[in-house]
Amino acid sequence: MTTPDNTTSTYHFKAEIKQLLDILVHSLYQDREIFLRELISNASDALTRLHFETLTNANVHDAGAELAIHLETDSESEPKKLIIKDAGVGMTAEELVQNLGTIAQSGAREFLQKMKSNGTDATQLGDVIGQFGVGFYSVFMVADEVRVVSRSYQPEASAAAWVSRGDDAFEVMPASKNDRGTEIHISLKTDAADFADPWKLKQIIKKHSDFVSYPIYVGEEQANQRESLWRKNPSDVQQEDYDNFYQQFSLDFNPPLSSIHLSADAPVNVRALLFIPADRERSIFSLRKEPGVKLYSRNVLIQEYCTDLLPKWLDFVDGVVDSEDLPLNVSRETVQNNRLMRHLGKTLRSRILRELRHMANKDSDKYAKFWQAYGRVFKEGLALDPEAKEDLLPFLRFHSSTSNSSLTSLDAYVDALPEAQENIYYVMGDSLTSVAHSPHLDPFRARNLEVLYWVDPLDAFLAPVLTEYRGKKLKNIDDAGLELPELPAAEAEETDTPELAEADFNRFIGRCVTTLGDRIIEVRPSRLLKDSPVRLVSPEDARDREMERIRRFTDQNYEVPKRILEVNRQHPIVVNLARMIAEKPDAGIINLTIEQLYESALVQEGLHPNPVEMLPRIQKLLELATGA
Repeated sequence: MTTPDNTTSTYHFKAEIKQLLDILVHSLYQDREIFLRELISNASDALTRLHFETLTNANVHDAGAELAIHLETDSESEPKKLIIKDAGVGMTAEELVQNLGTIAQSGAREFLQKMKSNGTDATQLGDVIGQFGVGFYSVFMVADEVRVVSRSYQPEASAAAWVSRGDDAFEVMPASKNDRGTEIHISLKTDAADFADPWKLKQIIKKHSDFVSYPIYVGEEQANQRESLWRKNPSDVQQEDYDNFYQQFSLDFNPPLSSIHLSADAPVNVRALLFIPADRERSIFSLRKEPGVKLYSRNVLIQEYCTDLLPKWLDFVDGVVDSEDLPLNVSRETVQNNRLMRHLGKTLRSRILRELRHMANKDSDKYAKFWQAYGRVFKEGLALDPEAKEDLLPFLRFHSSTSNSSLTSLDAYVDALPEAQENIYYVMGDSLTSVAHSPHLDPFRARNLEVLYWVDPLDAFLAPVLTEYRGKKLKNIDDAGLELPELPAAEAEETDTPELAEADFNRFIGRCVTTLGDRIIEVRPSRLLKDSPVRLVSPEDARDREMERIRRFTDQNYEVPKRILEVNRQHPIVVNLARMIAEKPDAGIINLTIEQLYESALVQEGLHPNPVEMLPRIQKLLELATGA
């Protein structure tokens, strides 16, 4: 249509459009300040379209106008007013009807019928509603009336105005405007008068539109930063720039362990700047209070804490993700885990894991710091996300019987295996000190076999998941049926002393049975012990023995599990006790020592419910030993 001079045309929204507009204003958006982000995004799009037009067409109206966005306020008027101006492509009267009336031509009746028949909540329909182009209409959350005045870049075009109160009609009329672009005059609702406060506008721009490519002025002051570090070429950025950005971004005074700058256009467009913080726990000064990255589309903030892109076991990663493939429409308010998000997530996940692999291979000290901070997160991931198993297993690190104070990986363990060894061995306990003195290690030290130390409470969750790695089975060395290579003859002979008569040893076994009762399954001589007097081993048909540790930690009806007590018949304590049983069977120290051997073994296994209970017995033993 053509609007003649001094003619006002009135258009009526259909009934279903009024209903849809009401949904948009009252149901779809969670935060009213979002309207400003929407209008600034529209203004930025108009400036970009004008920029591309001038690349091939020099004949544009008001060619010297600055490509910028201006916000002006009038807090003295009633109602208070907010004006948003841009110098973009502008619109003719026909385009005002087409662009701001698109909602009336978009099959809204079918949309509403579908929503009603499916019982769908409007807040879940961001991707569907996006096709209506309704971001502009969020302005009615704060406006009693909106007047849009626009002049097209086309030299012969006339200015026109579009006016609506968000009811069932809008008007289009001629207007007076000499400069190119669009002005949105907003008469604010009484309860939205604070949007005429320049300070509040600056804060909203800083939060949502800080990196829009064009300057945004509030009055005479530029309110946005414009230059986004993540959109620079990585080769043009120094580590100092990353550290400074991270400190401003998070208020974390420690530099990040790692900075990841990603720029890719396929299979999905993404510009990302990600950080691995030095500490998992956020400080009280941190600006980032929740897990999740900041999600942008074309430099416009979509989501402050997006948790849909990365798995739970990578939620410690912080930073910014920007993708031009994400639509700039209402769906930014309800970002869904759709196909595009899955592509983005897969790209980010792959890049983060690549960075961690590089850190592990090239800087073991830094990776040790990473593992100390985030190792438990990865173990949780193994227990809770079975599909992540292949990704996570190479990153696991453990202390071991041969690694001294350093950490070792499963790959390093397997690479160092003797050709004939078919198993990866591990021992469980409460601390590095306790497992380092575990009696289970005796035969492994004698044979120079490496054993991994599993001392984190979460390691108990690994056992059901981690049964095999690179074709090698994982074995807990408390297994009663464990088969180990024979020792060389010279070493085997060395362990045959001191001698203990069979009858004396059998009496010792019997005394253990009568003293410990049904707390043990059986007492038997050990084939493997060398330096320790006893050990507790699990019967071959034992199930869920790792879960027993978990029950102990969580105090879930924990009962001390029954084990087999294996005895080293060559150990001096056993030899002396056996002789004492033969010579002085009523000596009080005998039963006390057997009890203490058993409970000490429980402590070494990490199964004792309360080690403090041993103190009275230890004191009694000391009294007897000193003749008190």
